Amino acid sequence: MKKLYGVIGDPVAHSMSPVMHNDLFELYSIDATYVAFHVKPDDLEDAVKGFKAIGLSGLSVTVPHKQSIMSFLDEIDPLAQAIGAVNTVVNENGRLVGYNTDGSGYLEGIKKEVPSFADKEILLIGAGGAARGIYFTLAQAGLKNIDIANRTTPKADYLVENCPYPRNSQVLNLEEAEEQLAKYDLIVQTTSIGMHPDVESSPISVENLRPTALVSDIIYSPLETKIMREAKRKGARTQNGIPMFAYQGALQFEKWTGIFPDIERMQSVCLKQLGGKKC
Repeated sequence: MKKLYGVIGDPVAHSMSPVMHNDLFELYSIDATYVAFHVKPDDLEDAVKGFKAIGLSGLSVTVPHKQSIMSFLDEIDPLAQAIGAVNTVVNENGRLVGYNTDGSGYLEGIKKEVPSFADKEILLIGAGGAARGIYFTLAQAGLKNIDIANRTTPKADYLVENCPYPRNSQVLNLEEAEEQLAKYDLIVQTTSIGMHPDVESSPISVENLRPTALVSDIIYSPLETKIMREAKRKGARTQNGIPMFAYQGALQFEKWTGIFPDIERMQSVCLKQLGGKKC
């Protein structure tokens, strides 16, 4: 019997997940299909009940459902519980279990550029769902010096106060982050600022960026955001959101099938969809 997987979001038509996962099912000769489900917030509980009733095998969860879906699942993985967000659901013998692979996907995707995090000073820009996953996962992995900059500081304060893993964190507003930018080895841009169609916007000025830094933007459309272009002009290295997107999807696929898939192929599929070139 063919297995059914999917992604839920509002909106969801833009998602590259169906192309990426269906390509993997074909590659590994798995009798399954993956589809996009447009689910509005008011319909989420009914949708989850429906997925359980029909025996859906697994689910990707994107905005705005990553927090709210937790109330309707049978079990939450401890890391996802700590983060307060779920992006992956696995049907484990009829029970829907929630996980978060966003942070782990980011960490795996950045290792090629940052083989060792020892003594690295890290700045996260943003304090939303993506920032939560990345911040908690980096802290769980033992990284100590992780500051958070946000337009308003209460959301960032909440992350710092509720993270159960030991680390040293300072909360900054965006102006303070711009002034102190030269101290950071890695700047992680987690907001939607710079995403299509608002491609000429940037969350902060990189005037004080040092040339040895790496600017990592989790946006993948466009493939090069304004903050990345400006960082390159300062001589810094950059990375877009394709590695994180591919790795978080690979970790989902592994939870569903037990197979860790071909990550290079996944990135190539994503880049082809976006009209870009292979990494």
